[in-house]
Amino acid sequence: MNHWIIVPVVLPALAAPLIVLGMRQDLLLQRVASVLATLALLAVSMVLLVQASTSGPQVYLLGNWQAPFGIVLVLDRLSAMMVGLTAALAVGVVLYSIGSGWDARGKNFHALFQFQLMGICGAFLTGDAFNLFVFFEILLIASYGLMIHAGGKDRLRAGVQYVVYNLAGSTLFLFALASIYAVTGTLNMADLAVKVAELPEGHDALLRVAGVLLLIVFAVKGALVPFQFWLPGTYAFAPGPVSALFAVMTKVGAYAILRFYTLIFNPSVEATGGFYADLLLPMAIVTLIVGMVGVLGARSLARVAAFAAIGSMGTLFIAMSDFTDLSTAAALYYLIHSTFAGALMFLVADLVLERRGSTLLVPMPPMAQHGLIAALFFAAAIAMAGMPPLSGFLGKLLILDALSERTDMALTWSVILITSLVAIVGLGRTGSMVFWKAWATPGEAATVRPMPLAFVAAFGFLAALVTMTVLAGPLTGWLEETARQLHDTGAYIDAVLGLGETEAN
Repeated sequence: MNHWIIVPVVLPALAAPLIVLGMRQDLLLQRVASVLATLALLAVSMVLLVQASTSGPQVYLLGNWQAPFGIVLVLDRLSAMMVGLTAALAVGVVLYSIGSGWDARGKNFHALFQFQLMGICGAFLTGDAFNLFVFFEILLIASYGLMIHAGGKDRLRAGVQYVVYNLAGSTLFLFALASIYAVTGTLNMADLAVKVAELPEGHDALLRVAGVLLLIVFAVKGALVPFQFWLPGTYAFAPGPVSALFAVMTKVGAYAILRFYTLIFNPSVEATGGFYADLLLPMAIVTLIVGMVGVLGARSLARVAAFAAIGSMGTLFIAMSDFTDLSTAAALYYLIHSTFAGALMFLVADLVLERRGSTLLVPMPPMAQHGLIAALFFAAAIAMAGMPPLSGFLGKLLILDALSERTDMALTWSVILITSLVAIVGLGRTGSMVFWKAWATPGEAATVRPMPLAFVAAFGFLAALVTMTVLAGPLTGWLEETARQLHDTGAYIDAVLGLGETEAN
């Protein structure tokens, strides 16, 4: 077995209690340990990415129990990509947290941060539906602690709303898993794919209900309409670096939909057919519209960033709903782009908050480092709106091209293009109120301490977007192969269910 597969789960799981138990009173040691653990996670994720790119799916059997009876972690190109994306995002977030001083405003920030990484990486690597639920709960607990970090009435209220919504989703998740187990007798994803495909006629009703429940659960995680209500308040009131880390949280829901509805409930399965894709598309379209209209009407920069994140999820799910190799590759490119672009926007909002004391869209005097922050916002706005020359433009072009053969092409193209225009207007209005009109407002900029490390992190995310644009050709080629592997479920199933027999021989 490839023991590297379990490292992204074990590494932060060990770092977190070490920070709590051995470094509670020493912030400097906490920072050093957290940065080193996060950099180590990035290095391991790069190793796994290379391994996944050069070979087929690989399996790690915990306790050497053979699938489908034991706990299984599975590494393929998609899971390796998501772990690598999480690690890259985490490095920027932890550096910004230290540079801005956010980690010093409450207790146990770095321990919760590592537990959060454990939950996210575990969700991407697990090959068992019940353990996906377990990692979702780890995510929920750690993210709630990060959400209310440094306290405050508004933050606590938004955190309670976030927990209530996600606990409701977790309850539905258990109901769905119970229904699936009642029908199939297994929760191993590869085994489920086999059992669902062989399900006799007449047993598909309960399975369809379970599939819809799962779609609702993943829609809650991915902020799909009508389950997006928790996101604007949560992301707007959370600490800036926490909101930036949460940019990958919604992608956990997107990943779960990709995994379940290509491997288990894929359109070729007679019991389910294209039923779920037909549900996903209208939800995605409305999500995109709600997000971009929210950008146009938001009254603070933080809420603009939050609604832009909702809109980007709508665009992503529109591409995913087609469930073809081409559309999946386009969706994966846009997924990576929207994660870095959303994180950058949240960091810009936090930089503004630190200097103005508010992110409300009202004219105020120019702030410290006004031009530098304005440039970062301008780049983030271009990326979020999908304008050239950054990767958002290429991502939307890839999605439009992938959807060009659909019968509803006119609808999807119109929604994507019109909402892009709405986003341009909304983000232009935001930039004008926060940055342009500041020069006509009397007053002096407040003095703030230099935060070079915070700016390094923000420009690092911008550099990631530029790199995606420059290397779009090789990256899309790699993603197309990833999409083909994802839709060719045979290799995944053989790796999980055939590993035990191979080793026994």
